[in-house]
Amino acid sequence: MAEVSRPIRGSSVLPARREPLTLHTADGLRLVAELALPPERPPIATMVCLHPLPTHGGMMDSHVFRKASFRLPALADIAVLRFNTRGTTSLHGTSEGVFDAAVGERYDVAAALEYAEYSDLPRIWLVGWSFGTDLALMHGLDAVIVGTILLSPPLRFSDDEHLERWANAGKPVVALVPELDDYLRPEQARERFGRIPQAEVVAVCGATHLWVGHTERVLDEIVARLAPQTPLPLPRSWSGPMQIADTSVYADRA
Repeated sequence: MAEVSRPIRGSSVLPARREPLTLHTADGLRLVAELALPPERPPIATMVCLHPLPTHGGMMDSHVFRKASFRLPALADIAVLRFNTRGTTSLHGTSEGVFDAAVGERYDVAAALEYAEYSDLPRIWLVGWSFGTDLALMHGLDAVIVGTILLSPPLRFSDDEHLERWANAGKPVVALVPELDDYLRPEQARERFGRIPQAEVVAVCGATHLWVGHTERVLDEIVARLAPQTPLPLPRSWSGPMQIADTSVYADRA
């Protein structure tokens, strides 16, 4: 008997091989992490997540990255590596160290990329959100990555020097900019990212900095770059096994 197709909601957890991890930084810290792999096949691409500002509630379980981990291994054969930067707490635990305003976090980014590289994960992309976009621009330009996707980039800690480094590297830079962002809106973003000839600025109508109500669009845009052979939009329903997460335990509830 065929299984009944059910809508994929914010609490839906699709099948994946999930592994809790500890990342080790060059300055001696242990970071809480998780790797989610496709349930049956090898991944065709890898998404390394850099979360929003931890002093404002950002963490590896922030809703866009949580939903990416819940869905993309099954829907697009993408490996999703999430971790808490130094001093950050989520349901998965607390990473050692203290928040360092995008300075010491360079070791955190390096630890995640090193793990992905030595685990032979394919086609590694950095996907940053808010503070995580600054980490990607400042510390993520590495030979091992294909490119970077920036969600709601505020360009708060990063500056024109970092943008010029990406311009010189020629690696893809995709900025998803909410129409109603609190920090950097599409017109400003096009001007700032004009320093990077290969940068693509995608304005998302009606979206805000936190992407509430627009997760599906974000995940479709990510998959379009990481796994372009995957039919889009991604399915909004699922007929296989599905677990339901208790979203009441998450700080953002989205």
